[in-house]
Amino acid sequence: MKRLKILRRWFARKLGIARVMCLALLVLFAGARLWDPPPIQELRLRTFDMFQLIDPRHKAARPVTIVDIDDKSLAELGQWPWPRTRIADLIQNLTNNGAVAIGFDVVFSEADRLNPDLVASQMRDLDDATRAKLRELPSNDQILADAIKRSRVVLGETGQRAIAAEIDKSLPFTGVATVGDEGAERFLFEFPGLLRNVPAIEKVAAGRGLFTIRTERDGLIRRVPMVMRAQGNIMPSLSLEILRVVTGTPTLLVRTDKTGVRAVRLKGVEIPTDKNGQLWVHYARQDPSIYVSAADVLDNTAPPAKIAGKLILVGTSAVGLNDIKTTPVSSTMPGVEIHAQVLESVLSGAIISQPNYALGVELLAALFIGLLVIIFTPNLGPVRLVLAGATFAAILIGVSWFFYAQYRYLIDFTYPLLSTTAIYLTLIFASFVREQRQRVQIRGQFAQYMSPVLVEQLAQSPEKLVLGGEERVMTIMFSDVRGFTTISETYKHDPQGLIALMNRFLTPLTDVIIDQKGYIDKYMGDAIMAFWNAPLDDAEHEINACEAAIQMLERIDAVNKEREQEATDGGHVYIPLNVGIGLNTGIGVVGNMGSDLKKNYSVLGDSVNLASRLEGQSKEYGFPIIVGSRTALAAKDKFAILELDFIMVKGKTEPEVIYAIAGRDDVMQSGPFQRLRNITIEMLSCYRSRDWQGALDAIERGRRSDDADTLEKLFKLYEVRIKDFQLNPPAEGWTGAYALLTK
Repeated sequence: MKRLKILRRWFARKLGIARVMCLALLVLFAGARLWDPPPIQELRLRTFDMFQLIDPRHKAARPVTIVDIDDKSLAELGQWPWPRTRIADLIQNLTNNGAVAIGFDVVFSEADRLNPDLVASQMRDLDDATRAKLRELPSNDQILADAIKRSRVVLGETGQRAIAAEIDKSLPFTGVATVGDEGAERFLFEFPGLLRNVPAIEKVAAGRGLFTIRTERDGLIRRVPMVMRAQGNIMPSLSLEILRVVTGTPTLLVRTDKTGVRAVRLKGVEIPTDKNGQLWVHYARQDPSIYVSAADVLDNTAPPAKIAGKLILVGTSAVGLNDIKTTPVSSTMPGVEIHAQVLESVLSGAIISQPNYALGVELLAALFIGLLVIIFTPNLGPVRLVLAGATFAAILIGVSWFFYAQYRYLIDFTYPLLSTTAIYLTLIFASFVREQRQRVQIRGQFAQYMSPVLVEQLAQSPEKLVLGGEERVMTIMFSDVRGFTTISETYKHDPQGLIALMNRFLTPLTDVIIDQKGYIDKYMGDAIMAFWNAPLDDAEHEINACEAAIQMLERIDAVNKEREQEATDGGHVYIPLNVGIGLNTGIGVVGNMGSDLKKNYSVLGDSVNLASRLEGQSKEYGFPIIVGSRTALAAKDKFAILELDFIMVKGKTEPEVIYAIAGRDDVMQSGPFQRLRNITIEMLSCYRSRDWQGALDAIERGRRSDDADTLEKLFKLYEVRIKDFQLNPPAEGWTGAYALLTK
């Protein structure tokens, strides 16, 4: 039991729960097809009905004529059954007009009630001489037997649900032999009883066949048994017996294998059947032109062309005689026409069949397509998923239709389609559940660190998020509160107050970052790490990051004013919050990082390290916002950018030009900033060309200009370096890069 659980978990981990469920479904549907319950059967039969409706059999010739005991005949000649002498006249007229064979879709199971001897016994007030004369006359059954003997007649018989009488062993049966490894008896439909014709006509007929037709569960007739068992005897159907008589076949051969009956063989003709010996009737549209009224045959007014050279079936379309059937192509088809359809199908070679290997083809199709769906569907997007489903359905339907249209084979596509659809829907449902779970995960993971609009975009399009890790060009921000340790010491007896203070300034800073489409990576005490252009694309990530940095300073100023007023009102010491911010743009690896227990969506790379170093240098250069060269290049047209230095960060081999952001466009266009920038450019130019005095002169001019205090820290930093270089000149090949000694 434990090993089974381990194996199940292994499969689930390797294949995924959805795929394991689909494999189980595949096996379940294969078992259902082998069991073949009624719902699956009916679905299959409805499919074959649809094929026949779309492409019924097309008649090239009309070898069969139906002599119809119709309402007209009953009106003119009286109710059924007619006297056997009239039936004899019907046979005689048909024979004289060139009928090839005559089959009766009726049974003459009782003696004619108008036989002369019966009339003599039943009529009252009849003199003895007349009564004796009537008894000397031949019976109507004998007259019919004589007419049958002079023609080629196949009599109809019918199977019954119970034995009515013992079979007369003296009456002939058609010979039926089995060819194959298995006997046919156990596969054939069986009727306990058999209703035959009166012996006088039975023994002189050219053939005898069952006209019994079995309906499907839904009442339609799609298949007609070619061979059946009735009261222990194997017997042909009426239509098969007519063909046997016409072809002169002495014995019918039934071909079988281990799966059941395969075919019925006549002289020169093999008729494929299903495993129970039934022929799938290839129906043509109902054809009134093959009907001729029995009354017209009896009075010799029927068109001779409809009789000469034809196989004749005698039956009824009269509603009162209750022989109306339902077929795939017609809701009201006389039973006799179904026998005609069988004869026409066989004689024209237009036979449809369901091969015994059809089940294997269906199972293999379901297995093959099901596995393809299981393997590839989970990796497809919604649109491709729908297209793949439509493609598989079209392939199944197309192949099934191809076999029907080209070879008249009935290959069921509904079972593999049903199986594939169930697997397909299971995978879609699993994909939906997985996507919903992913959306919940995304909302939970990103809701506190991104704007609600961006979070919803990610939730609706999770494919935009690569949690496994990817390289992106990103802008990274580090911010930190200067002197926060000193501030914390004032709260050493009020930890709740310290937490409230942190939340007070972290909240507006966070709001600014989120409003500017940034993502909060983490909080590190009073510090914030954030980045742009992940997980969603942001074409203006450098500009958005710079705008966020400026707004953060503005929000801190607002918080400081509130705190200063509170300190004045409360009579306690006020220490302002000063924030330093470092921004850098470069390539970073971003994704879910951490352990199995806890992961965080974060970024790594040299660009991240440089952003952190820049934030640390903001207090050295006297500017709260310091940015790398790529960030400055992208933002130079929208912000006041001031070049600060050419530095070599500890741990890096390539130097980096760094800049300060002094304000937005309005600051950039102002006169004081333009003068300060020009002085800074002159100072740096002299410094990098080793013109130490020129650099110092530029610094002195800067100190005398407006807003000189803005650059005071920068000026002092360069004064210290220049004086050091005056005493200890830099090495040959010096490029002006200054190596930072601290991180």
